[in-house]
Amino acid sequence: MKRQLFMIVFLMILLTACGGTGTETAVETIRIRLPMGYIPDPQYAPFYVAVANGYFTDAGIEIEFDYSFETDGMALVGAGELPFAIVGGDQVILARAQGLPVVYVLEWFQKYPIAVVSKAAAGIAEPADLAGRNVGLPGFFGASYVGYAGLLAANGLEMADVNANEIGFNQIESLLADQSEAVVVFANNEPVQLQARGENVNVIYVSDYIDLVSNGIVTNEQTIAENPELVEAFVGAILKGLEATLADPEAAYEISKKFVEGLDDSRLKVLQASLPMWQAEALGQTDAQSWLNTQEILLGMGFLDEPVADLDAAYTNAFVQKAQP
Repeated sequence: MKRQLFMIVFLMILLTACGGTGTETAVETIRIRLPMGYIPDPQYAPFYVAVANGYFTDAGIEIEFDYSFETDGMALVGAGELPFAIVGGDQVILARAQGLPVVYVLEWFQKYPIAVVSKAAAGIAEPADLAGRNVGLPGFFGASYVGYAGLLAANGLEMADVNANEIGFNQIESLLADQSEAVVVFANNEPVQLQARGENVNVIYVSDYIDLVSNGIVTNEQTIAENPELVEAFVGAILKGLEATLADPEAAYEISKKFVEGLDDSRLKVLQASLPMWQAEALGQTDAQSWLNTQEILLGMGFLDEPVADLDAAYTNAFVQKAQP
């Protein structure tokens, strides 16, 4: 009897250690630090929603948001020290030109989010009106500068046709003080703030004139080769977060309050202004022509000496397509 009792207890312990029924399997979780390229903000709602709704957890991923500079994330992914980062398409092309084996796997912003905003009284309603005007830019670098250069090129304007000045990230102050007749901004941010102040403005959207590659997810060739399942799972979780945010922006904004300290309802319009920039018939997919357009602008700006030989290797839609339901 004692021997039988011992065997029963032993079997119960063994079954418990194996998960009880033997049909359950433990999900291995990988922790990923994700460079965001900007401070905590409701524009990251799809990522916050993906965490809050368990999409990353279901994929076996635990996310740590890292709000560092875009170039830092690119360098870390290119060196194989991190598997993913949020970056702009122009940075991917420049990195490939320098030999970094990075690959863009999801296009988050379908419309390039840069715009030129001016007071309505200035009469700058279309790109041609910028000729001879005093335009303020945060600097001669980054997405704002690339978008500005693309806007000019798409409308037959030369850099010398416009009096561009570096003003730092003081676009609103510079415009309101009439130090700049127009300023280059993020289309989902400064125009919203100016309108909230009751300012009547004209907004020229870069995406209305040229299709450039904007922010998305970048990984590297090593991760794709050695762990394609991770890339697919990561992309799938983001797509679910994006879909949920587009379906219910107000709920997504409430979730964002858990991730953005001190966030009140004043920036809900920033999220609402972002939604049209993310929408597409197939969320997350990128277009080959937009990569050619972006490369052409970088060449014209002198940021590239020659075209990237393997531009088509800089991006793929394979993981977005696999993640589709």
